[in-house]
Amino acid sequence: MSQGHSVTRKVARGRGVHGADPNAAARQGSLREHNLTLVLRHILDAAAPPSRADIAVATGLTRATVSVLVDRLFQADLIRELEPVTPQRAGRPAIPLAPASGTLAALGLEVNLDYLGGCALDLAGACVADRMVTGDFRHSDPHAVLASIAALAAEVVVELRDEGVRVVGACLALPGIVDTRRGPLRNAPNLGWRDLDVAAILREHAVFDAIPLRLANDANLASRAEASAAGDEETFIYLSGDIGIGAAIVIDGEVFRGRHGWSGEIGHTVVDPSGPRCSCGASGCLERYAGKDALMVAAGLSTDLPIGALVEAAERGDALALRSIAEAGRALGVALANVVNLVDVDRVVLGGIYARLEPYLFSHVIEQLRTRVLSAPWATVEVRAARVVSRAAMFGGAQAMLRRLIADPASWVDREQVSATT
Repeated sequence: MSQGHSVTRKVARGRGVHGADPNAAARQGSLREHNLTLVLRHILDAAAPPSRADIAVATGLTRATVSVLVDRLFQADLIRELEPVTPQRAGRPAIPLAPASGTLAALGLEVNLDYLGGCALDLAGACVADRMVTGDFRHSDPHAVLASIAALAAEVVVELRDEGVRVVGACLALPGIVDTRRGPLRNAPNLGWRDLDVAAILREHAVFDAIPLRLANDANLASRAEASAAGDEETFIYLSGDIGIGAAIVIDGEVFRGRHGWSGEIGHTVVDPSGPRCSCGASGCLERYAGKDALMVAAGLSTDLPIGALVEAAERGDALALRSIAEAGRALGVALANVVNLVDVDRVVLGGIYARLEPYLFSHVIEQLRTRVLSAPWATVEVRAARVVSRAAMFGGAQAMLRRLIADPASWVDREQVSATT
């Protein structure tokens, strides 16, 4: 699986290691931590596995310093050595270095309206464990659902530990407004959850005693997975479609979270103030025109069916299905045009159910963007399907936890060294 490999890029932007002031004088210990991060990032980001000598040339560090740092990373199971490469000239064979496989992993979890899921990615980007439980979690009991996600996480952790893989952390994707500064899930209208301290509930379960836990919005995490797959340098609006609709603004590979971390709730932007009432309590929200339930009802299909049923109907040329998708595409185009006019982004990525529907949605979304985006005559807005569709929020959650490790490998290395001596 390739989605996870570029998770290592752009992990420490702006401020130094541990958020230190880059203008402040650095202590010797801080320099060691900085250099450890520098070497690890170079190994993980390299187009081809570098040797110790390659790293010394690229970073300006001495070969002796690089060797010491590489040894620390190797002992902590963060990197691995590949087969030596015979040099073209006389000398010792170079030993290429690569991310460790199957030693450490981060767990991405998700509460969706139709399923609970979890997947674990290692530093090489491979999915080393995967779980999914289907169900209907709309207006559900949060304590029961979170007990189930904790049980799922415990299964994955036990499986990994039995295989010798250590879990460095878990990130849970939720379909709603997550207060990342204070902790609670503020509102998830389709789940029927409001002002709920999800982290506190989850920490009542033993699996989360030993591993760090974070919460985040599902669309934000899915957009991170897409940014990694796209090369971490793209700027785009990511649209995540399911029963609810989320979005994220990605700038140079980084998600713009907003003042409170609540940006991207495009599903509750207004398409028609006099339109049908939404689960959030307002009227005429985009979700009521382009969410999965709205699409299926307009196509004369049961909302219990998967989106594939709508795709199949469209492929047969079913008039109701095509009309449903066209109306949703126009509503999406109107909402996206407002976002593009506001933030000046020239690429839209359709994720979730919209990636499956892209061949039928495309022309209707583009028509509205061409008509309603003021800058359209001079800057064409590109629309494409997401590269990462299945489990995107879970991949993004696992990648987010790996990024934290990569930004501060010293804390992990030091912990491993202490464990080895006790």
